This record gives sequence, C-alpha cells and structure tokens, in this order.
Amino acid sequence: MSFITDRKRAEGKGASGTGTLDHWFMQVSAVGLAVMVPTFLFIFGRAFGGSYEEVLSTFARPVPAILSALVLVFGLLHFRKGAQMMIEDYMRGSSRKIAIIAVILFSYGLMATGLFALAKIAL
Repeated sequence: MSFITDRKRAEGKGASGTGTLDHWFMQVSAVGLAVMVPTFLFIFGRAFGGSYEEVLSTFARPVPAILSALVLVFGLLHFRKGAQMMIEDYMRGSSRKIAIIAVILFSYGLMATGLFALAKIAL
C-alpha cells in the first residue's frame, strides 16, 4: 500500500514553476509590441522610399532610433520565448536542447547585429 498523495506524485511534473512567468512575459511583451510596431512601421514606411541620406537622417534622430531599438529587442525576446516554449512542448531529448540553444543564439545574434547596424546609422 502506497502512502504517497496525489499531490506528491504530481510534484516535479509540468511547468516547473516558470509557467506563470513565461505567460506574463509573453502577455506584456505582446501588448508593448502591439503599440510599438505600428508606430515603427509608420516611421519605416516614410523612410523606405527615400535616398540613403534621407534614411540616415531619419534614423539619426533619437525617437526613431530608440523606437527601432526597442522593437528589435522586444520583438526578438518575444520570438525567443515563444519559440522556446514551442520547442519545449513538442521536442524531446538532445534535439530539444540543441534546438533551444540554436534559437537563443539566433535571436541574440540577430539582436546584436541589428543594434550594431542601428548604432552605426545613429552615430
């Protein structure tokens, strides 16, 4: 006869205590991106048809440069967290670890490249 309760059997299985944090991060970043992305698209759309000098002058101003950096950072953090949650749900074993590492490296590499390019334009 086993004296282990159902709760004791269920401990250690499931979200391991990070499910709520991941959910709130995704919700807050989604709301922030819902506000920032249309504004960024408006600024980017106005600069899209211009010459090289016009584009440089647009993104050399503080508001478009900061907004572009925020969209880049929070967009890629939102992507990283969402992709990592999907990989954790649907993959198993060492391929899961390799895929998570690849997504993290890809997102932070793309973020660093974008911020470097934006810094070169703004300076």
